[in-house]
Amino acid sequence: MSLTLTNLLFYQHRLSRHCATVTVVERHDDHLRPASLAPACVRLRRSTPRLFPLCRAIGDEAHSESNHSFSSMSPDIQRPIGDKSSVDGYVGLFVRMLGLDNDPLDREQAINTLWKYSQGGKKCIDGIMQFPGCINLVVSLLKSESSSACAAAAGLLHIVSAVSMYRDAIAESGAIEEISRLLCQHTLTSEVKKQSLCTLWNLSIDEKLRERISKGYLLPIIVKFLDDEEIKVKEAAGGVIANLTLSHHLHSLLVEAGVIPKLVVLLGNDDKEYKVIHNEAEVALLELSVDEYYRIFIIEEGLVRVPLIGAAAYKSFRSPTHSWPSLPDGTKIEKTSTPSRFGASDLLVGLTICEKSINLEEATADAIVGRSRQEFLARIGAIEVDGQDQKYTLLPWVDGIARLVLILRLEDVSGITKAAYAIADASISEHMRKSFKEAGAVGLLVQLMQHNSETVREAVAHALDRLSLSNIVRKKIEEEGVLKPLTSILKEPSTSNFLLEKAVCILSRIFEADSSINMELYENITDDSDHTNNNEVVSDVRKVTDASSHEEMKREVLNDSVFISRLIEMLRTSSPSLQVKLASILEYLVILEKNVAVVMAGGIEVALDAVFRKGSTNGMENDIDNGLAQYYIETEEIGLATAAASRLLARLLDFNQCYQIIDSGHFTVLLRDILKSSIPLHTKDWIAACLVKLDSKVSNTSELGYPIEKEVVLYETIPRLVNEMSSSFSHQDQETAVKELNKIISQGVIDYTKAVATAGGIFPLVKLIEEVSGDALEASLSLLYNLSMDIENHSAIVAAGAVPVLKRIVLSEGPQWTHALRILRTLPT
Repeated sequence: MSLTLTNLLFYQHRLSRHCATVTVVERHDDHLRPASLAPACVRLRRSTPRLFPLCRAIGDEAHSESNHSFSSMSPDIQRPIGDKSSVDGYVGLFVRMLGLDNDPLDREQAINTLWKYSQGGKKCIDGIMQFPGCINLVVSLLKSESSSACAAAAGLLHIVSAVSMYRDAIAESGAIEEISRLLCQHTLTSEVKKQSLCTLWNLSIDEKLRERISKGYLLPIIVKFLDDEEIKVKEAAGGVIANLTLSHHLHSLLVEAGVIPKLVVLLGNDDKEYKVIHNEAEVALLELSVDEYYRIFIIEEGLVRVPLIGAAAYKSFRSPTHSWPSLPDGTKIEKTSTPSRFGASDLLVGLTICEKSINLEEATADAIVGRSRQEFLARIGAIEVDGQDQKYTLLPWVDGIARLVLILRLEDVSGITKAAYAIADASISEHMRKSFKEAGAVGLLVQLMQHNSETVREAVAHALDRLSLSNIVRKKIEEEGVLKPLTSILKEPSTSNFLLEKAVCILSRIFEADSSINMELYENITDDSDHTNNNEVVSDVRKVTDASSHEEMKREVLNDSVFISRLIEMLRTSSPSLQVKLASILEYLVILEKNVAVVMAGGIEVALDAVFRKGSTNGMENDIDNGLAQYYIETEEIGLATAAASRLLARLLDFNQCYQIIDSGHFTVLLRDILKSSIPLHTKDWIAACLVKLDSKVSNTSELGYPIEKEVVLYETIPRLVNEMSSSFSHQDQETAVKELNKIISQGVIDYTKAVATAGGIFPLVKLIEEVSGDALEASLSLLYNLSMDIENHSAIVAAGAVPVLKRIVLSEGPQWTHALRILRTLPT
């Protein structure tokens, strides 16, 4: 029996409309008659199907760990809720018509009929899927040249994939690979693209299928469809990406495909028709924001992650409606002498600003706009909606900053903590840090440093630490009086390590910046006093006086023996990264001679000994067992800590009262050991300087073996010059380095020559000979000759390519050809 297109159209008409009568006919002897497959007349009870509203899923719900409570599915799947008579026998007929041996037009009509029939709900889907191999036939139609057949096949896969029990069968049939091939075509209709992407949307609910979807060239294609002109295609592509973001190990692939800028653009579209894609874009971006690095990318695109704390938390908000208006950072607006007749100038900041012709900076204007919006939403109770499952939302940075500052003014401890951490996360650039300052965040954060909850103080200290990276914001933090709460935190014995670390970081930035600023200010006044008028000098002196008074106020707070003793104790027991900052703070404190006695009495010698012992060769050999990468990180931190401690020790040696307490010989031995260790070369400069200063206090240098100067040259000067000669981008620096090395080697000390070879100086020296001329070339050849006197260096000199270079110099008969010839005679050539 063979069915014709006429028979197929007849079945399609009856099945799609659920008619009262179905007559199955076949062609026989050029006549149409009822077929034997079914009764001539089959009465079906007509029922008008009622459809569910657009639903998120048919089947399983995949839960996420973050804001999206389930893996989303294609939203345009409908199911009837009325009774439906069984038509399984006729479904089988159409499934058989999908066979590859049938006419392409018949197959197209059959797949269209089955697609429409599958929209009747899960019972209809089960009726189709009961036939083995039907999915393989449907997938094969994705290769059809007919757009209608491709769309119907993708649409049927879209509907069937909504049922969780059939997803594996669809994936095993090769549907993902066929859809990948199909989406690569440039001449696809919107319906084909939509149905294909919706199928992937449903399949991506399964975590193991997300791996297959993200592999190969399919992921960049899906991301590209976010720019499609058809809104439904964008929705489907956004749904797939939202599900893929639920697997955090796929985030790197998504970011590399450029998904973040596209999602941010879609999220910023407020059109009603973009509601679905708006939600999916927000879900995807929130999932990506779990990673701190990808969160930075999102912030750079102009969005800020803001915690949702519940509408009830905003009930404690009280807007200062009846107070005189001020800018968000707390700056008071000067009252006008001619107030508005109806009191508008008391309420509207803009009137006073316009009257005084004040030009606001853009950051200040943005802060005013953001504060007005968020306070208005809080007053009317529309800032958050109860019942939301999300923990965070994404807002444009103007509104996001204002919202976070508003949360800091509430009484909700959990909300304040989340907002402070969010401020720290968002403070990634100078623009963002300055925006938080203009919005009034600094003053609120400094006040919260005295909060009763240590959890709040930890979050606030973290935020202030990130904000203090900006010099402008750091000054504001200091002006708000942060020193007092910070010193109180350090003196508390029960303070957590995290809070101690953040407090030390903030203090070290304040002291380091103030030291450099005051030094530059005094130098400028001294240099320019001869050619400036009296008014400028008076102005500069006032600046110095103000700075000095500020310093006196600061030192009154910091001249506390308990506080200094606590710093010294932390220096002895803290990690190397924190020891760097603690040594910097103590170095600032001993600028005043009266603090030196307190520092010495607090046990600074024991603390410095603990720091130096970590950097000694014996103290670093055991750390390599933790792994090579971790070893290099720890070595860098230990090197920086020993350099900072050496700088502090050198500062203490400037005071005579320290000579009677500090054991110069003991520290000389420790620092010599550190100089020979594997700490980074750039951290050895202060160690060498401190050694030279200690050398003058050692009574018997013969007990130490080599003189201090010689060890400094061997382990600091020569390696540093070799490094400059090999890695510097400036030819002038390279020439200076080779000249200095030649002077050192010319002293005739054999150990110096070995040190140059050990530091790897032969290869960069030969390369430099090819590039330089004049005095630098003469110094290079002289250095190479001294190296060639040691037979152990011959193989390295030859391997570096010195022989052809020297021959060229000899053949050129230039001023240095005799030096080159002398070197060639010493080499085994």
